[in-house]
Amino acid sequence: MKTGRRTLHDLMASVALALAVTIAMPAAAQQERPATLNTSLERRAESLLDIAVEHVKERGEAGAQDFARQSAFVDRDLYAYALRTDGRFLASGGASAALVGENVLDYQDADGKAFFREMIEIAKRDGAGQVEYRWFNPANSHGERKMTLFRKVGEVIVAVGYYPPRATSMEARALLDQAVAALGKDREGSLKRFQDLNDKFVRNDLYVFVTDITSGRVLAHGATPSLVGTNAFELKDPRGRLIVREMADIAMKKGKGELDYLWRNPMTRKFESKHAFFRAYDGLLVGVGTYNR
Repeated sequence: MKTGRRTLHDLMASVALALAVTIAMPAAAQQERPATLNTSLERRAESLLDIAVEHVKERGEAGAQDFARQSAFVDRDLYAYALRTDGRFLASGGASAALVGENVLDYQDADGKAFFREMIEIAKRDGAGQVEYRWFNPANSHGERKMTLFRKVGEVIVAVGYYPPRATSMEARALLDQAVAALGKDREGSLKRFQDLNDKFVRNDLYVFVTDITSGRVLAHGATPSLVGTNAFELKDPRGRLIVREMADIAMKKGKGELDYLWRNPMTRKFESKHAFFRAYDGLLVGVGTYNR
């Protein structure tokens, strides 16, 4: 943490923030889906942002004060907040209410990121955008990555943030069972479904990947559809492991298995430790993984 500047930790002493892991990205995975996957959580955030933006359009800067007073601007764990383009924090329906009245231009998270400044710069340039940073999550009392969507209305920036969800091992195993069952009923149709963002086989950071178990040719990938048709046996994680080759070798010998490796989380856009469950089925290698908490 840099000295000489006030930080969020200075203002919210209870916040325990963890350091992010930054790892170079393998070339084969450079065309993942955009960070803003079409998830129910993101749709909720966008919907709440729409409501908050329209309110500020109608009532001006003063209307932002209603974010802290009216339930219309809070949706369970989501809430709207607002700041001016000069850095003054105006209002919030959540924990960031502690910042009201402060100039947040130089506030930094634990990674030294002045994310409010970045938000303001993007809003001035593009009128809208998103930013990622570390924030205290009251649901588990930890500092976690948070994604915030925002739009500029005059000199006011209206924002709604959410914590990218993480699937559990139980959910990954269940999705793998469902994927194999679906392939047994309709192979070609299921391969298409595995890449449909609106289908149940793509759930936030949880998705299905399928390759030919002998040749390694990718047949479906819920997070990186550009990999379809390429040779998965050549894929390496940032540590140089031929991860799909390892999975195929294990699956052909034992029928199923598990493997830990590094891979980019489509929700956070960061490389994280991943634990994959996979199975050999009818000449296919079918897998689903979770990102370790």
